[in-house]
Amino acid sequence: MIGSLSRFSGVSAAVALTVAALVLHGKPLFAEGTGSPDSSNVVAIGGSVTEIVYALGEDKRLIARDSTSIFPAETASLPDVGYMRALSPEGVLSVNPELILMLEGSGPQETVDVLRKSGVAMADVPEAYTAEGIIKKVRVVGEVLGVEAKADALAGKLEQDLAEAQRAAESRTSGVRVLFVLSTKGGRILAAGSDTAANGILALAGAENATSGFSGYKILSDEAIVSAAPDVVLMMDRHGDGEDATSGDAVFDHPAVAQTPAGKNRRLVRMNGQLLLGFGPRTAEAVRELSTRLADTAS
Repeated sequence: MIGSLSRFSGVSAAVALTVAALVLHGKPLFAEGTGSPDSSNVVAIGGSVTEIVYALGEDKRLIARDSTSIFPAETASLPDVGYMRALSPEGVLSVNPELILMLEGSGPQETVDVLRKSGVAMADVPEAYTAEGIIKKVRVVGEVLGVEAKADALAGKLEQDLAEAQRAAESRTSGVRVLFVLSTKGGRILAAGSDTAANGILALAGAENATSGFSGYKILSDEAIVSAAPDVVLMMDRHGDGEDATSGDAVFDHPAVAQTPAGKNRRLVRMNGQLLLGFGPRTAEAVRELSTRLADTAS
């Protein structure tokens, strides 16, 4: 189920919606007992969700956001209810929301369970690290907020922009092997495999994930690093979404990394983490920047 919603007070019965009234791709947006999602007191959880609300021109309805919601700059004026994967019920409910838009993967599950029972409307926004996943997010948020026409227009624009960015990227980065390093803490390389945002953005940018043979994030052995033979190392250039982002190019001090083509030539690309991995309205921009920088660095 894409989303679930509990009845909240103060909503006229005349605008109450049934589960059958809100369906997207064959799945109901809201569970039984739903009320209207047309709320002016919205909390957005997840950077891409917040960006979509702004891109739809519905930011006036936001009363709070999570700590990964750092774009656009105006988000800084909103109360921060905590990191999306370490939320507390008290933090989210302290701003008295009428509707919570929550990106898939938010948690912990105990907090999500409490919020579902709180009497506050809550809708889950699906996450998929593909161009199609971005478009689906936009349509879900638009339907939950009751602005389907705006969502259709934004989805069409983003779909075209993403397709153009992908076509341009393919000619630049074909065959470039990239090692995405999330952390080098303790001298260990934590790298991205398949089913990750890093793998998804590399695919959109036309490059090859050098460590796609496993799912999720994994600490690599020295042998695995050398065998991956990346042409370029890719890292985030900032903190902000709960993960370590090592500064400088110290990654090349790692003995195994130093033996790779990327290490021998000290080829490193750093990008803003939210832009790179957010999978929201700015992803076409990320594809263009990433593919250009990878091509320039690998040449």
